[in-house]
Amino acid sequence: MSTVLRMSSLFVRTLRDDPADAEVPSHRLLVRAGYIRRAAPGIYTWLPLGLRVLRRIEGIIRDEMDAIGAQELLFPALLPREPYEATGRWTEYGDGIFRLQDRKGADYLLGPTHEEMFTLAVKDLYSSYKDLPLSLYQMQNKYRDEARPRAGLLRGREFVMKDSYSFDVDDAGLDESYQRHRDAYIRIFDKLGFEYVIVRATSGAMGGSKSEEFLAKAAVGEDTYVRCTNCDYAANVEAVQVRPPAPLAYDDAPEAHAEQTPDTPTIDSLVALLNQKYPRDDRPWTAGDTLKSVLMVLKHPDGTREPIAIGLPGDRDVDQKRLEGRLEPIEVEPMDEEQIATYPTIVKGYMGPGVLGEKNSSGIRFLVDPRVVEGTRWVTGADAPGQHVLDLVVGRDFTPDGTIEAAEVWDGDPCPNCDDGTLVSARGIEMGHIFALGRKYADALGLQVLDEHGKLVTVTMGSYGIGPSRAVAAIAEGTLDELGLCWPRNVAPADVHLVATGKDEAIFAAADRIATELAGDGVTVLYDDRPKVSPGVKFKDAEIIGVPTIVVVGRNLADGTVEVRDRKTGDREDVPADEVVNHVVRVVRA
Repeated sequence: MSTVLRMSSLFVRTLRDDPADAEVPSHRLLVRAGYIRRAAPGIYTWLPLGLRVLRRIEGIIRDEMDAIGAQELLFPALLPREPYEATGRWTEYGDGIFRLQDRKGADYLLGPTHEEMFTLAVKDLYSSYKDLPLSLYQMQNKYRDEARPRAGLLRGREFVMKDSYSFDVDDAGLDESYQRHRDAYIRIFDKLGFEYVIVRATSGAMGGSKSEEFLAKAAVGEDTYVRCTNCDYAANVEAVQVRPPAPLAYDDAPEAHAEQTPDTPTIDSLVALLNQKYPRDDRPWTAGDTLKSVLMVLKHPDGTREPIAIGLPGDRDVDQKRLEGRLEPIEVEPMDEEQIATYPTIVKGYMGPGVLGEKNSSGIRFLVDPRVVEGTRWVTGADAPGQHVLDLVVGRDFTPDGTIEAAEVWDGDPCPNCDDGTLVSARGIEMGHIFALGRKYADALGLQVLDEHGKLVTVTMGSYGIGPSRAVAAIAEGTLDELGLCWPRNVAPADVHLVATGKDEAIFAAADRIATELAGDGVTVLYDDRPKVSPGVKFKDAEIIGVPTIVVVGRNLADGTVEVRDRKTGDREDVPADEVVNHVVRVVRA
């Protein structure tokens, strides 16, 4: 027998006004419909309806993990410092984790992720290749000290994660484990009821040889991804690798020459003057002909700060998130005026490669966009007020310290994977991330087993995460409408929202009977049995709560019928009262 949730006693209260801190529709509606309540910035209480949705999502994930032979365990959320010290992540996490001490002064953290604990558990219990392959997983609360928690459940300080790990003797085994998890993730996301895309991603601080993200398509998503118009290439913008042009010969290139360019501290003002005073024979100058240098400061996890300069075509800006994705766990911030002033050779607005580079006067490492290849010619600052250099050739006149992917990715950029396609962008919410970790954590923590020849080998690992709590918001975001939430049936808090309207005792008696019979047939019922609440309020609550099937027992009962509504389509059907239970059971199980 299934459950009947009676709204007369259910711990729920719907709200008519939006919460003041709600930035996205899912956050607004989850609070208003009585699914979650804010406890602190980025921290939420799960109310009964919200917890039911969360548990159903966890159930879908658990079923698929069990189906591939993964075994569930549960680690503590309060973790000792030592394992994270061994892998370097106690320092790497910087301000991103919650640290605390016990009464004896020992250091602990609230787990942001559990690679170390999984690795040590396997090391403690297994020692032979015969014990592998192995996959373990858990559903666990995670904690990260987000500087700017936002968007409700989408970016919080406490959240639920399913993290799983595979352990194999060799790389071929890892490839198989990675594919099994990838296939399981596809089945999971197919069941969760929202549109998603699988994209290439950076491995970041996690490390490893490859990684992919599962992104829910959403205009409010924090992640930008691109897809090719011609091939199957798809990647988070952080993972896009520009295909550099071929180097150019420069034997006949004119000598670099400095010219007077007063009052041109911006790219636009420089291009306008170039076209006025130094016109090209073949075409007008554009911002893409200029090379600008952007000064940044790298904040390393150990607290040290390193200045760098990034050289990129003048028509592009640095994408800070893309840059941080390449450098994680290093944080990045623009160099401020006070910091720039400490470098006397830098002339603001007229800075060029002449003073940049580890071997030059500023000592600031100079990294360039991959498009800045040998033989290309640029207009750039002459390191003197009111002057720029024309025909400055890479490899002849200056040599950068390296390259870095930091420039904005634009719609229409050429595909890195094929010759005919261009990139188009969209937004998404990161819902899952899978990594071929390799041996980073096994090396750091000494996880080895004896192979079939009796030789000690280091185990290779994969890491696979899904955010069930974030999935609640992502599903809501992808399915809501102008009336409220609109859950897919397999994650909804109930199968049917039964509404009794009016004051006639016969109406409530009929609704009670329908609720009891539906529950007896295994249908979960959210039953609005509140006796002194108007029909209008009950209908509004049913719309905002978003259960997929709404059954209304009201004045039509006098004619022997009950109304059945489809919350998603709005379709309504009058069904004979003595047939409604069988009808609803068929709808629920269709």
